[in-house]
Amino acid sequence: MFPTLNQSEQPKHEESETAMGLMDNLKGKAEELREKASELAGKHNEKIDEMVEKTGQAVDKATKHKYTDKIEHGTAKAKDAVDGFAAKPKDEGQPPAN
Repeated sequence: MFPTLNQSEQPKHEESETAMGLMDNLKGKAEELREKASELAGKHNEKIDEMVEKTGQAVDKATKHKYTDKIEHGTAKAKDAVDGFAAKPKDEGQPPAN
């Protein structure tokens, strides 16, 4: 037949509920942080693009322009990724939509 678990081997119902509650809480916080990061990326998109460009130029110079095409391609991809992630800025005077 099937082996049975003794009392000490069986998971406690309370512990599994606590773990599930913790995971739900962490998921909620992760979503909240993702939204905040997206808002900040949208708000500071131009500055982020400038820094990505400066970084690409510094790397290009450091590699003595040996990988210019690849660096330009990577820089463009990084800017596109930020643009895709960035939330559009909300009007400061309006309450958040629910």
